[in-house]
Amino acid sequence: MHTAIPELVIEPGRVEKNYWRDLWRYRELFYILSWRDLRVRYKQTVIGVAWAVIRPVLTMVIFTVLFGYLAAFKVSGGPAYPVVVFAGMVPWQFMATALSEASGSLIGNSNLLTKVYFPRIIIPISSIIVSLTDAAISFALLLLMMAVYRQPPPPQILLLPVFAVLAFLLAAGVGLFVTALNVKYRDFRYVIPFIVQIGAYVAPVGYSSAVISQRYSDTARLWYSLNPVVGVIDGFRWCIVGEPLYAPGLLMSVVVTVAFVWLGVRYFRSTEKSFADNI
Repeated sequence: MHTAIPELVIEPGRVEKNYWRDLWRYRELFYILSWRDLRVRYKQTVIGVAWAVIRPVLTMVIFTVLFGYLAAFKVSGGPAYPVVVFAGMVPWQFMATALSEASGSLIGNSNLLTKVYFPRIIIPISSIIVSLTDAAISFALLLLMMAVYRQPPPPQILLLPVFAVLAFLLAAGVGLFVTALNVKYRDFRYVIPFIVQIGAYVAPVGYSSAVISQRYSDTARLWYSLNPVVGVIDGFRWCIVGEPLYAPGLLMSVVVTVAFVWLGVRYFRSTEKSFADNI
């Protein structure tokens, strides 16, 4: 019995016309590339996967001391401050790692780009999927910390996957845009670490965004929510520690996230044809 061989048809405009269908056709590449990146990520490090535990714990300690005690952003009578910080750090760390990994993914896979055809969008998205592994480890640490501080999760923790999807979409939208820029302008890779470092202090990772309302006004908090990371972090804290959710700010963040997804996909697709030449 002979196995049917998929027919390859070469015709003008076929790639553009069937791009999203090809994305489903090559869906196994998501798994193959993600598993490959996951295996090599900590392969040549001294303590290996333990970095996925040490890094968030150290960051949480630094942010707790910096914002909770030195900057006096700690709110008395609320949930344990380390838990609040860690609840905000889980989505931020995922998005920061996803942005860093996705930005150099095309250059790191230049041999694939110049040899075979497949939808190039698979490469940065696979890098973002790998970042979910570190986020899962951090979330397990968060649950352990909540048990230590005797902080039971509220019922709305069942809605946490909704905000996880929102975080993934934001990481994908920004990641696709930055990835395409990094191929065209190689010096852009030096900007990414700076953006990630500054973003950790601009986003409400080490403090609650409710502080903006308390110290300034609700209007200031609404404008602050133009940073789409704010809505994601607020959503995580609402689900995990029951911190009140600021609905107008969440809506603002969702709108900006959708805009980033549209912009990222559009720019990536418009520059995709030149990737092989630029690399």
